Order: sequence, then structure tokens, then C-alpha cells
Amino acid sequence: MSTATIDKPRETADALVDFRDVGMTYDDGTVALEHVDITVRRGEFVTVVGPSGCGKSTLLRIAAGLESHTAGDCNTHTDRVGFVFQDATLLPWRNVRKNVELLAELNGQTPAQRAAAGQEAIDLVGLAGFEGSMPRQLSGGMRMRASLARSLTLNPDLFLFDEPFGALDEITRQRLNDELLRLFAQRGFGGLFITHSVAEAVYLSTRVVVMSGRPGRIVDVVDVPFDMPRDPEIRFSSEFGALVGRVSHALKEAHA
Repeated sequence: MSTATIDKPRETADALVDFRDVGMTYDDGTVALEHVDITVRRGEFVTVVGPSGCGKSTLLRIAAGLESHTAGDCNTHTDRVGFVFQDATLLPWRNVRKNVELLAELNGQTPAQRAAAGQEAIDLVGLAGFEGSMPRQLSGGMRMRASLARSLTLNPDLFLFDEPFGALDEITRQRLNDELLRLFAQRGFGGLFITHSVAEAVYLSTRVVVMSGRPGRIVDVVDVPFDMPRDPEIRFSSEFGALVGRVSHALKEAHA
């Protein structure tokens, strides 16, 4: 299937992160990405789907400045970037409150500032009452809520999500999808989300980017027309099913 660069003509002046013809070749010669064009603006939630090893997580690391691309240009136009990993990465010796305050602490906020920001974030993600709990006492969903709250303390303009709900059961996953969309509607940040779940991608997104196998290239971009905040019942509609079908078909075609 030919490379799609459907994002390319869009204006980038208001972009939070902007990939232009980005490629990534590792030192061992492995080509992870080729000709990737993606723009994420404030108020957009863009999800990338594709097979394992196609470079989805590499895109996030490039956006966060954790890895350098070897071709093209990537510009992140804000210093306020939140990163939520596949694992909650909570420090086991710190309780929920102290884990949530960690980034604010490392960012130089005063004790009063980080306490206020931490409590606001804990309240936003529904962990009020668990401030003193240790990570081992929390369910998987609660640990991911704490991880999300930790990034919220910095009030990010851009959120990067690397399959944060992939290890959770379906009911918990859907509940956290709903909570994330509520936060998105409240805060209006830009989101770049990685997932293997086509249904999750369509439900969360304003736009879904479909990638081929390695080297990862964009093969389709699907706009999602449903209003925000999103009614959970939309998952059972024929319109939703049609979009899931289109994305799934694009993934299948990319492997044909």
C-alpha cells in the first residue's frame, strides 16, 4: 500500500507537536519509521494504531525529546508535556499523594504549590480518599489513575500516552477511557495516544492515524466526527461500528 501523508497540507502555526517527513533508522540499520507526517493541536486527540514494532512508541519518544529522529523534522511547541507510560511507574516506597506530587517536586514547585496541584489532580482522576495508600494496595486501574494525576500536576499542553490501558480488563479500560475524555474536555490539551485497540482508538479520538508494519508509514487517516464529550453509548452505534471497520480494514490492507 502506498504511503499516505494526508496530514501534510495542514497549517502548523498552532501545532503542539508537528512531525514532517520523519524517519528513524537505528544504529544497527533497522528502519523503524519512514515519511511520517502528523500534527497535533490543542483540542485534538490523535490516536496512532499499527502492528507491534511499527514505531508507534518511537514517535512518542521523539515528541518528548527522549529519542532523536534521523530524517525529517519534529518540533514540539510547548515545554509542558505530560507522558503516561504503559506501566504506571509509581515509586513503591511513596504513597499516592507523594507519587502524584513527584513531577511537581522535580519541577521546582514549592511544597504548598505541589500539595495544591497534587490534590486537584487526585480529585480530578477520582482517587480522593486514597492519598495515603501505597502502590501495592491499588488496583491496576487505580495505579494508572495515579500516573495520569502525576502528569496533570504540570498542567500539560500536550499529553503523550503510550498504551496506558493495554494491561487492564475491558470494563476498567472503558471506564478510564471515559475519565480520560472527561479530562480532555475539561482541560483542552492536545493528545497523542498509542494503542493496539481499534475500538479504543475510535472512541477516544478526533483523528485516528493508521500505520503499516516496519518501517512504520502512515497508510490512512480517519477523522472521527462524534462530538465531545462523547456518550459511552456511541460504542454500540452503527456509525461507530463503521469507523472501527474502516480502521480495521486499513490495518489489514497494510499487511496484505
